[in-house]
Amino acid sequence: MRSELPHPGARPTTEQPPDPPRVAWRRQMRARVLEEAWQLASEAGWDRVRVADLAQRAEVSRPSIYAEFGDRAGIGTALVHRETERFLLGVAEVLADHRDDVAAALEAGVDHALAEAARNPFIRAVVTAARGGTDALLPFLTSRPEPVFSQAWRLVAAWLDEVVPGVSKDRRNDAADIVVRLAVSHMLLPGPDPGEASVRVARVACAILGTACGGE
Repeated sequence: MRSELPHPGARPTTEQPPDPPRVAWRRQMRARVLEEAWQLASEAGWDRVRVADLAQRAEVSRPSIYAEFGDRAGIGTALVHRETERFLLGVAEVLADHRDDVAAALEAGVDHALAEAARNPFIRAVVTAARGGTDALLPFLTSRPEPVFSQAWRLVAAWLDEVVPGVSKDRRNDAADIVVRLAVSHMLLPGPDPGEASVRVARVACAILGTACGGE
């Protein structure tokens, strides 16, 4: 299931009518299964997540889980999409709070991303697996049609489109690309001084953007 992140600065939509009972139950069941999958993956790693355990913990039948997600890989994909959306919504809020200073916004955004990667046990489990050579969850992070990297890139690129419209599109896209790649790199392999990571990322992005970052 694919979900779209709101465009930075988008206003909340009007309240929707309540779902029919069957749709509401399915939505709740899906949320319970994903939450239990998150808990199990955070505690023991994705390799230990079993559909039978999820069914018992979420108090739903295995056929219901298979009907909703298709298979275990479908659960992993849905879970990664859910966590990615939550993660990027947090980054979007930080960027929106610093619209008047591009460098400060990028530093704050990268700081938030790195702190969340260290705090969130699910993200930490994925990062730890990558460092240790176990990649059970990693395929979900690059699965089509919506690679996680692309979602992050689109978020940063859309934000740059709004705050530095005078900079060429190519430069904005290049800056978004380097911000995401460097941030992910620091998540997977932190440097000797993690506190300086966001400063370095912002400095490189500002160099690409040219004169867009005031105070540089």
